[in-house]
Amino acid sequence: MSAAQVYHAIGKRKTAIARVYLKGGKGEITVNARPSSEYFAELFRHSLQKPFKTLESEGKYDVSINVSGGGPSAQSEACMYGIAKALTLVAAKNRPPLKKAMLLTRDARIVERKKYGHKKARKSFQFSKR
Repeated sequence: MSAAQVYHAIGKRKTAIARVYLKGGKGEITVNARPSSEYFAELFRHSLQKPFKTLESEGKYDVSINVSGGGPSAQSEACMYGIAKALTLVAAKNRPPLKKAMLLTRDARIVERKKYGHKKARKSFQFSKR
């Protein structure tokens, strides 16, 4: 990996979309031009480090992320997925450990749409025969 090489990947979860830019550096993670420690709570910051811990490469890459949509949980998981995808672009040997750790599987679950004649997606109004 050359110093000027930037790897780009997109991670999605529910309605959150994360555009991830990965390059060699000191391990700084910025989310929407803010440090990750300022943007995400402690609970969600662990998921950002998961791909690096799996490959034992903490502190080797600087990550810049633009994320929008969804809530904090979906955003952090979209970022995690995007980082994992970008790491597979760095080297093909990174793919098997990330795949084994289930970090390259996109969670396709989204909110089911509301149906006509129902209160919510599946909940109906109370039925009375008389």
